[in-house]
Amino acid sequence: MDINTQNKVRVRFAPSPTGHFHIGGARVALNNFLFARHNNGKFILRIEDTDPERSKKEFEKEIYESLRWLGIKWDEGPVSFENDNQKVGEYGPYRQSERREIYKKYLQKLLDEKKAYWCYCTKEELEAQKNAMIADGLIPKYPGHCRNLTNPPLNKKPQTIRFVMPETKVEFKDLIRGKLVFDTTQFGDIVIAKDLESPLYNFAAVVDDFEMKITHVIRGEDHISNTPKQILLQRALGFPELIYAHLPLILNPDRSKLSKRFAEVSLLSYKEEGYLPEALINFLILLGWHPKDDKEIFSLEELIKEFDLNRVQKAGAIFNEEKLNWINSKYIKNLDLNELLIKVKPFFLKENIIASDDFILKILKIEKERMKTLKDIISLSKFFFELEDYNPKILIWKNGTLEKTKEILEKLYNTLQLLNESDFEKTMLFNKLTEIINLGNYSRGEVFWPLRVALSGRESSPDPTEIAEILGKEKSLERIKIAINKLK
Repeated sequence: MDINTQNKVRVRFAPSPTGHFHIGGARVALNNFLFARHNNGKFILRIEDTDPERSKKEFEKEIYESLRWLGIKWDEGPVSFENDNQKVGEYGPYRQSERREIYKKYLQKLLDEKKAYWCYCTKEELEAQKNAMIADGLIPKYPGHCRNLTNPPLNKKPQTIRFVMPETKVEFKDLIRGKLVFDTTQFGDIVIAKDLESPLYNFAAVVDDFEMKITHVIRGEDHISNTPKQILLQRALGFPELIYAHLPLILNPDRSKLSKRFAEVSLLSYKEEGYLPEALINFLILLGWHPKDDKEIFSLEELIKEFDLNRVQKAGAIFNEEKLNWINSKYIKNLDLNELLIKVKPFFLKENIIASDDFILKILKIEKERMKTLKDIISLSKFFFELEDYNPKILIWKNGTLEKTKEILEKLYNTLQLLNESDFEKTMLFNKLTEIINLGNYSRGEVFWPLRVALSGRESSPDPTEIAEILGKEKSLERIKIAINKLK
């Protein structure tokens, strides 16, 4: 969707640093980023930290680190994309906690114009009012008790500031969902601030969007109910109305609410598990967005060119972990071995596995095709460094016998023992195994299978000639001897 507007497109991503930055937040950020880049606009990062008790600096830093890892570059924000010590943008501050004087000015404006008022109702009184309305079969909303007070009640302090909600119908066009209509008679007068210094979400977001010249708001559908309230606040303050687009929720494969395993886990845990940022970007955009054709693998540059909000679905987006793993494996397969080496080395170090680059490169060459994540290389290759104990029964091929398997392994040992170290390469090894098969009238499986298990201790592993080439003569013979002894 190419947006024709007099104003340059300006979108914002406004996370709260009250918990780990997760997959849902990253998806919203990505959609805003792609929309901005596709339309030659600006992508603004704003930190909504008006809740001092729950907002933490470590969570704010996690937001920056996550977006940087994904390559989602913001144009304006509390810090620059490159440097935490550098601010960027002319419409700051970009932390809500630093904007209290701005909010105070607009709150006072609404109070002066009688579009907002101080509410003295306590939590206990509000609860009693709510229960009474429910008992009468009414929709529980604030009944406007303090709206027309001429004097403050004796011995009572103001509790909140409420917005005088116009009783009307709010209609707006959502770029994804089309025309939406809300009846505001069900809202009641909403709380917009605790006091002049402490605005709440709907009010602060409206002021910030105006002050930062935001043109489009792209966010999750869980915010749809906030939109009519924000539109009415915009009108009350004399602000221009914005253009909205609400992304579908992310759901489990059974269309239930996304499980906490995915919904609340830190996005950076995907990095720790060995997912590539390019793959995660690719996966995130396919959660609800469909390209023009059946293509599924996109570079960030291709996504910027192709992105169109018209291709975002209304229905929930299914989180499919298998699809994520498939996409990640595709990106791993496309990596040059030396690039892959750089990316997997931290995983070896974390496991205290010491190996030369050459040795790891040899392993990657034969294991790369089986990797779904970078971290997989550890489990796939562990047997190269240490042979784990295994049940001798798995050495036996199909309907073979212990005696025959032992006989074959002994022939393998005696044959390979005669080779020079330099001959321990897969072509020569394959030829020697073929000789044993022909001379003994064995099937391929009867020879290759027990050798594979003997060398790896596993039923699933690469070709035994490739394993033996990497292990070398001494270790290979040592492991074959262990297998023979297991069959005694």
